[in-house]
Amino acid sequence: MKKILFTAIVALMAMSSCKDNAAPAAEEAQAQSLGSSDVAYVHVEAVLAQSELFLTEGEALKKKTEKAQQSWAQKEQNLQYEAAKLQEKYQKGLITTSDAQAQQQKLEQRAVSYQQNSQKEAQALDEENFVFTNRAQDLLQRAVRDVNADKRYKLIINASALIDADTTLNISEAVLAKVNELYRAEKQEAK
Repeated sequence: MKKILFTAIVALMAMSSCKDNAAPAAEEAQAQSLGSSDVAYVHVEAVLAQSELFLTEGEALKKKTEKAQQSWAQKEQNLQYEAAKLQEKYQKGLITTSDAQAQQQKLEQRAVSYQQNSQKEAQALDEENFVFTNRAQDLLQRAVRDVNADKRYKLIINASALIDADTTLNISEAVLAKVNELYRAEKQEAK
């Protein structure tokens, strides 16, 4: 009986040691199957910022937005200045109450008109920015698909999520070149 029990314990120990050896071997085989050429990363923000699309249309849209914001700020300051001047005239007794009220109503109407116009302008700019962003994302997605047309990479990730990676896995330059190529092709088609 002791021999059978001893044999069973030895057999169980041998089996458990085989399982422990099999797990690292399986993990090693899996790590080897996911080689360095199966994974790549792209610096998405850098690619988009350096793309011809951004350098031409993106910069123009950025300047247009900044110009509109400056214009809105200037108009707002002008309205505030006129309201302060009107208040000052009224307090000094240089205009009558009815004249002050009439001028105040005109200022309020101008302010409402300004707000409506600026809201329409802001909505149009938001829509332009939305369309531009979608175009950029579409170009980027198509470029990544083209770069990986041979299905060489099983995983392509955005570098902004990386903590550390080998620079040989960086395909940003290839993606940027393809984004620019696709953008130029789009411009040619539009003509």
